[in-house]
Amino acid sequence: MNKYELCLVVSAKIEDDARAALVENVKGIIARFGGTVTEVEDWGKKRLAYEIEKGHEGFYYFLQFDADSTAPAEVESRLRIMENVLRFLCIRREA
Repeated sequence: MNKYELCLVVSAKIEDDARAALVENVKGIIARFGGTVTEVEDWGKKRLAYEIEKGHEGFYYFLQFDADSTAPAEVESRLRIMENVLRFLCIRREA
């Protein structure tokens, strides 16, 4: 099992309940591919460095999880089609 960190930038235009449901959905996707979420950090609303989809702000989330080496590619393919996810980045953390 490798350790990974997933950074999500979620649109600031959606409601709090929808945003919480989206993060739970991402955690479910990680679990579906054999991963275990160990920590979720909510950094709150931050100003974006540049405009994305006519928006200047987004909510930042950092999810740390343990999974096999095939899981990040599967998670990223699901995140690409999510409407309210502006940007994401998944990296492998050093042990």
